[in-house]
Amino acid sequence: MIALADLGWIGASLTRPECALTHSSGMTFAPDWSNDGGIALITADGHTSCIAAQATHGPWRPNGIALEPGGTFLFAHLGDGDGGLYRLYPDGLVEPVLTELDGCKLPPSNFPLIDRQGRIWLTVSTTISPRARDYRRTARTGFVVLIDRNGPRIVADGLGYANECAISEDGETFWINETFARRTTAFDIAADGALRNRRVVAEWGYGIYPDGLALDREGGLWTTSIVSNSVVRLDRDGSRATIIQDFDDVHVKWAEDAWRADRMGRIHLDKNPARTLRNISNLAFGGPDLRTGFLGCLLGDRIATFQSPVAGVEPSHWRVDLGPLKDYRNPLTSPGQRDERRRP
Repeated sequence: MIALADLGWIGASLTRPECALTHSSGMTFAPDWSNDGGIALITADGHTSCIAAQATHGPWRPNGIALEPGGTFLFAHLGDGDGGLYRLYPDGLVEPVLTELDGCKLPPSNFPLIDRQGRIWLTVSTTISPRARDYRRTARTGFVVLIDRNGPRIVADGLGYANECAISEDGETFWINETFARRTTAFDIAADGALRNRRVVAEWGYGIYPDGLALDREGGLWTTSIVSNSVVRLDRDGSRATIIQDFDDVHVKWAEDAWRADRMGRIHLDKNPARTLRNISNLAFGGPDLRTGFLGCLLGDRIATFQSPVAGVEPSHWRVDLGPLKDYRNPLTSPGQRDERRRP
């Protein structure tokens, strides 16, 4: 297990950096919830700045993010009552990509993924409002939307609080974490994008609420757990190894008792007293050899890093052209300030 004292740190004054995203350039990106929302940028030399979203229809609450060629971002909007998928340009312009489906507005949305074919996958955790009412063992309203040349459509539903997802390098397997059902589920991906042969690959026990999901080059699945501040690697043979943990016994038992009694709420996620890690929610592999792990979190203002014993799989966006982000330096000293520039 990696000692907490061996963690590194990047970024400064971040606000809810839930989803860390890495790039071959050495840049790291994360959502920013300060002011009207946006994307925080951390350069390889440690400079932190922010693309502040224009607030025409905001404030924006980006949860999961995905990087597109040219330096634009897709983000899942996790509003109090509204959701959807949006695109953020380097100058702060926001445009809708998908806000309703089959005539219904999308609920608060969780995580977008762009695969190696350029298709977009979007997870929606729950249709229950407020969503904390579905922090339940019985959660089953989560779903996955696929957007491709045939248009948007639901390809999986009935999920127990759908969270981050991942796709194998060969494009044949889709994995997703069901946070409050406490399981990781796999599907086969058909040629038309349909998800078939649903099966559970891991059921998680005491204190593990699977959120982030990443793949390594040896076939391992890495899961981050909120509440217990854990990183667990699931090997292809089903064996498990805890890689990192910042576990507060009293807090985890309190949350566990609430979950079992169907009383879990925001307070159990927002009041984590762990000493070092601030409710980790996401893992991305990066660095020159993809052996550095970057941990997104719900409550911290920095991103923790660690040296992994196994290299991660190169993400689909790893080598995309960053466009104007290549030498991005806006006048901000931290993401907590707003950039008032407008798109020409």
